[in-house]
Amino acid sequence: MTYEISQSFFFDAAHTLQREIETEASTRIHGHTYRGEVAVMGVVDPHTGMVVDLGQLRLLVTQVRAQLDHRLLDEVPGLGIPTLENLCAFIAQFAGLTEFRLSRVSVWRDGIGDRCDLRFARTLPFQV
Repeated sequence: MTYEISQSFFFDAAHTLQREIETEASTRIHGHTYRGEVAVMGVVDPHTGMVVDLGQLRLLVTQVRAQLDHRLLDEVPGLGIPTLENLCAFIAQFAGLTEFRLSRVSVWRDGIGDRCDLRFARTLPFQV
């Protein structure tokens, strides 16, 4: 059986955005409370009874949150244009530096109902 384990977090941040709609509000610095979630897929290790130690996943989330929380997202190195899509990619890229087998990264804003999910298709390991 394959399981998906996830850890959610939040961060508060400001940004600007150049858009063709809602331009006046978007181009001014404004902030949101963002929610994020990192999900890991795998089988249960028979020795630990876990897919991954949630303490390790929480450590990852703490590290990525520190790069985003109470920041002007326009100035976060490596983020690019501060969209939900780029936030997902930024978090995934950071998490990709670990041994975790990511299945999904999600970022959303409850206050206005926006959400983005970045899903990873997985294949069987290569056989030699």
